[in-house]
Parts: sequence; C-alpha cells; structure tokens
Amino acid sequence: VLGMAVEERYFTMPVNPLTTVKWVAPKSAEEVDPQSVANPRQARSLLQGVREQGPRGEHLEAFFGCLYYAAMRPAEATALRDSQCHLPETGWGALTLREGAVRAGRNWTNDGQAHEMRHLKARAVKDSRPVPIPPHFVRLLRQHIATYGVAPDGRLFRTSRGGLLQETGYGEVWARARKEVLTEREYASLLARRPYDLRHAGVSFWLSSGVDPMECARRAGHTIAVLFRVYAKVLAQTQQRANDRIDAALREWNEPE
Repeated sequence: VLGMAVEERYFTMPVNPLTTVKWVAPKSAEEVDPQSVANPRQARSLLQGVREQGPRGEHLEAFFGCLYYAAMRPAEATALRDSQCHLPETGWGALTLREGAVRAGRNWTNDGQAHEMRHLKARAVKDSRPVPIPPHFVRLLRQHIATYGVAPDGRLFRTSRGGLLQETGYGEVWARARKEVLTEREYASLLARRPYDLRHAGVSFWLSSGVDPMECARRAGHTIAVLFRVYAKVLAQTQQRANDRIDAALREWNEPE
C-alpha cells in the first residue's frame, strides 16, 4: 500500500517510508524442545489413553495416530479422505496428503464456514505429499474405517454430527489422556502438551532412528533448511550417536590384524 502511495505521489518523499524503519522483529523460538518430545513407549501409552475414553476416544485414536506415525499436521489429518489412503492387508501403506482443513473463522471464509480447505503448507496448489506408514498403523486405519466408515465426502474423522473436527474437542480428549497416562512430574512438564507435539515426536523418532534428514524433511513437508532449524536440538543428539559409531569403526580398523 505504501509503495503504491509513493508511485501515486501521495508522499512528498520519493521512497517508501517503511525502508527507513530500523526496528527488527524479535527472534522467536522455532527449535523443538526435546522435553516436549514423547518417546515411542510414551506415545503408545498416550494413544491407549485416548482409546480408553469411550466411543469418542476410540474414534480419535487413529486421528492422533496420523499425527505421530505419519507426522501429519492436525489440519491435514482433519481433511484426510479414504481416497488418499493406500492400506494393503500386509506390509507398509501410504497416505497421499493433498490439503488441510484450516480454521480461519466464519468472518474470513467465502462460504461462512469456520474451516477452509487449503493446499499443503509451503506447497504449490494441487501439490501432494506421499507419506509411507508402518504396518501396525495401516491395521489401525483399516479397523477405523471398518468400524466408523467415512463421511459422505470421504473424510475419515468427523464429529458426531458429521462435521469437521474441532481443536477444542480433540484437545479435551488429549488433555485427559495426558492426565491419566503420564506421571505427575511428566504431566507438569512440556511432554506432549499439545497434540501437535505428536508430529514433533514422529519426526524426532525418524531422525533418531537414522533416517536420512532429506527423507525426513520430505515426509514431514519441510525444506531441509527448516528441518535443520526446527529440529536442531534433536539433530545434535543424533550427531553424538553418529560420532560414537564412527569412533567404534575407527577403533575396529586400528586393531592389529
């Protein structure tokens, strides 16, 4: 707007006044705190805590599984349709992610709905992101579809009235699972405090398992630069393990024949 004002000569100065401002936005903490990352045992216990909350929790177990086993964003899991799921009877499957249901507010959408379907974050319109998923999660999704079916538009997860999942709704279930499953000390900590932390846990587990960072970034929908910036502290831990392996290999080669 200011640039156009300069072009139309509404200002006496010949340059955009914003360029003269010296203020710099304060840096924000982007790195994932390792204390918020659940290990695989804790993640499984939390998913069990979700399942044990009755019909509502049983329906949401696979939803939270998407966040952990496929490192999906909540908006991507909310919009997941059966046509995007390759779920063989045996072996690994795959989810082809195409969009996310983002809560924008009724005043900011074209149709007056609270949510808006948008293309994948940091991706071009109509772009997709295939994510392989392990066999036990394939079985969980197959069981979910067999038990609950899908919405008329193919969505796997929905409210009791068939609408889009609400953050407040699944957030309550997650908070209750944390309280029931975690120790008092863990509950008071940052550990898996938000459902989104399951995504961080999933990516962190991939990295700590030795998966190539480029492949981790591709599956998570990150650029490699963002992956190294966000998961810097997690990567620092994996680097130490890599150093230990190199030390062991060097000692083996230094041993006399």
